[in-house]
Amino acid sequence: MKIHFILLIFVGLLVSGCKKNSQNPVPSIQFDIAINITLPSYSALIGVSGWAYVNGGSKGIIVYRRGVDEFIAFDRHSPADEDGSCATPLYPGANNFLELLDDCNSALFSLYDGSPISGSQYGLRQYQTSWNGNETLRIFN
Repeated sequence: MKIHFILLIFVGLLVSGCKKNSQNPVPSIQFDIAINITLPSYSALIGVSGWAYVNGGSKGIIVYRRGVDEFIAFDRHSPADEDGSCATPLYPGANNFLELLDDCNSALFSLYDGSPISGSQYGLRQYQTSWNGNETLRIFN
């Protein structure tokens, strides 16, 4: 019985300690949009490894086609820019489009999974996607 009690306290402390650091500084903006990937603005998303900008979120959204049936969407607001003062949203690097650059804070993020590479303890704010298998991609949170 004592072992269960001690284990319960340990798990409770562990969970409460993680909550403090799990708050992403990028604001959560509610939206629900659908885009047609055959339109010229989004045609890069027709092929795997293509990416495109979409309006929405805090500072815009970047959508990346990770696989035949898999899209991933991130806010272009850098988590390293907590107060949102940077005028330039995240953008893909010229030498490696899978790295998103933050010019104001020298932070670097992965477009593939949103993880921080350098300059930030937080990853990118990710949005949900739903693809109809044809031409419509829904992005929402």
